Amino acid sequence: MREPTVLDPTVVAADYFESYSVVGLLAVVGVLFVAVAFGAGRLLRPVVPTPEKLLTYECGVDPVGEGWAHTQVRYYVYAFLYVIFAVDSIFLFPWATVFAAPGYGAATLVEMFIFLSFLAVGLLYAYKKGVLAWT
Repeated sequence: MREPTVLDPTVVAADYFESYSVVGLLAVVGVLFVAVAFGAGRLLRPVVPTPEKLLTYECGVDPVGEGWAHTQVRYYVYAFLYVIFAVDSIFLFPWATVFAAPGYGAATLVEMFIFLSFLAVGLLYAYKKGVLAWT
């Protein structure tokens, strides 16, 4: 019988799948923990339905009138603009680390200014349309 070496494919495959088995085991334990918690909550909770408990309730305000409420579109636009600039910040931090590496300075600087110019054009468009005016 021969001794397994470091380059033996069976040893490499075993090490490879061993790391995934730890992740899989952790995922199974997490799912079981959640399932047991929900099951215990379902078994231990009191079930006493009353008409008051079956009413729609939101933010401490009793439901009065229709269930339809008009929401202004501008709130969604503000949320969308926030998401755009949050994504911008996500791309700025990795760019800063690459920019600091030797040999990437000029190219990454030009690419980032192109990226920021696209965002600036979008912000200028939103400003010209009056989206950013809070009324």
